[in-house]
Amino acid sequence: MEGKTYFSAGHWLVTMLGQWLGAAVEPNDEQEPPTMENPQPVAVPGRPAALSGTDTVAYRTDFPDPCGDEETRATLELAGLYGHARIWLNGTFLGTHESYFTPWRTTFDPEPENELIVECRRPADAFGGIYETDLLPAERCVPGIWWEASVEPHGPVTITDLSVTPELEDDGGSIQAAITVDAAEPIDDRVTLSIRPKGFRGGGTMERARVVAAAGERVVVERRIEVRDPRLWWPRGFGPQHRYAVHAKLGEQEQIATTGFSTISYGDDGLVVNGRPIPARGFNILPGVGPEETVTRAVEANANLLRTHAHVPPPKFYDACDEAGLLVWQDVPLTGPVEYNPERGIEISAALVDRCESRPSVAAYGVHDDPRSPFETPLGSGRLARMRLRWRAWRTAFDRTAVDALADGIETDRPVFPVMGSPGTDPDASHLYPGWEYGTAADIEWLTGRYPGLGDVVTEFGAGSLTEGREGALGTHPAFDHLDDTPIGTQHEQGRTLKHVAEWLRLEHTDVLAAFTLQDVRPGGGMGVIDANGIEKRSFDPIKAAYEPVQAVVTDPLTPGAVGVTVINDTHERVSGTIDWKSGSRSGVINLDAEPLSRVSVGGAKVDDDAEKLVLELSTDGQTVRNQYRLP
Repeated sequence: MEGKTYFSAGHWLVTMLGQWLGAAVEPNDEQEPPTMENPQPVAVPGRPAALSGTDTVAYRTDFPDPCGDEETRATLELAGLYGHARIWLNGTFLGTHESYFTPWRTTFDPEPENELIVECRRPADAFGGIYETDLLPAERCVPGIWWEASVEPHGPVTITDLSVTPELEDDGGSIQAAITVDAAEPIDDRVTLSIRPKGFRGGGTMERARVVAAAGERVVVERRIEVRDPRLWWPRGFGPQHRYAVHAKLGEQEQIATTGFSTISYGDDGLVVNGRPIPARGFNILPGVGPEETVTRAVEANANLLRTHAHVPPPKFYDACDEAGLLVWQDVPLTGPVEYNPERGIEISAALVDRCESRPSVAAYGVHDDPRSPFETPLGSGRLARMRLRWRAWRTAFDRTAVDALADGIETDRPVFPVMGSPGTDPDASHLYPGWEYGTAADIEWLTGRYPGLGDVVTEFGAGSLTEGREGALGTHPAFDHLDDTPIGTQHEQGRTLKHVAEWLRLEHTDVLAAFTLQDVRPGGGMGVIDANGIEKRSFDPIKAAYEPVQAVVTDPLTPGAVGVTVINDTHERVSGTIDWKSGSRSGVINLDAEPLSRVSVGGAKVDDDAEKLVLELSTDGQTVRNQYRLP
């Protein structure tokens, strides 16, 4: 194997970028390596498109001894290992691995030449999440090594893992550090732990902890480090994103973990971060787009929250959200009308919480996504459609025993929402699709009035649209069949639907609001406001305007004549300024004064008989935000 060498955190890291071979294989439960017939070169880490649709894939690579003169051992790490994996190194079966979002590691004595074989098969339980649905194209779901495959050479004693947990107390804060040390020879030493502010001025802390291990032993050393006057991490728009870097050093070995302090709860005051209500608005995200790009585009669309729809992203996603100040609604990878063992779900969730508890951005956990789908067939609009909606909702009730048992078993200080689903599922977080699965966008008002509480936390709403083609691009939802073949027209209609629903729910003080979805996963179109190539659709600007923290919105139907205007202020600051409005030959100016977290009716505008649009421009403190309504 040809490799590249990087210096990272005080040690040499050899990342396996050489030749890998992959092949579909027959699954078995033996401890002998699988037989790979007709293997082909594949990219690892990655999802080989040539193996799409395969249930079980084996991967093989050869690599030379990575150790130099001063190193004697090495640590192999595989991350993003989907789904049920079995690993062999130099002919020896090393074990199995089940959760792709936790890395698999082993420390070993390299031979002059080494052979690694990894078999990955689709998970046998319900916790494959979105990867076991038709929401994603098959090439994004190939079992394999998705995130990282690396070998790190080192001496006989090494730090293999560092995990940190921040805790706030009445008189300050602390960080609980757990350092895993693998010892091939006896050790009686001390590990140095230091905490340093990341990107801001502040005092650091340093402590030492004793490490004692016999030859061949792996030990975990735990230490609680006090942090005086801890600086808090805030969502974007509400304060700075203070974070701390925790360094653990043992000899020449060093590991670094980044964390931050935040408290998050949900109750009568909505989503409360660090003791203050924070209105959350954002998008669902689907796998496949780079984490940094995803976060950048969400910020451009005025989002402060991203929901990881029924999957767990790679670590870089959380790094980017922590840095940008985006809240993360983290789903357990569980979706659809599936049966599962709650005890297995608690095991999966415990690993998920363990991975996320260092992240100040992780705001909530959702457990079971769409346990029932009452609106797979669109209903249309009108009074009869509303009656059908009520009938389907009534028929949709299901037994919550398993999901409630799973949710009760999740140990976390963050809010947990057991059911995310449609009306009729008694959801803790609602999925509302007026203007797409039923009715028109304006039916959001009837829907939230008919079913009180549905508008408190909304983790899905939206509509689909086309881009440049539709063959094999849109998935299976029947609502796509009713779209015409003009991409621009469907995108404008998608934008109108998103805009109306988002504005209405914000007017009603919805606590959490997440559109489905940020970006398409197929080239012909989808539910995203960005297409599969990263190009903004015509629906992007309408939802961006609807998500402005301070925005002027119309509260009456857009017909010629007078319409009411209300200012939404979702900040913690008082806002004063003016609204300039224009429609055809008519125009005017409205003064505004809005208290923090308020909705203020400020007067009205007049829609011209022959106008094509109504434009509102809200100016305050030298900034202007624009809200445009295309008239029917």
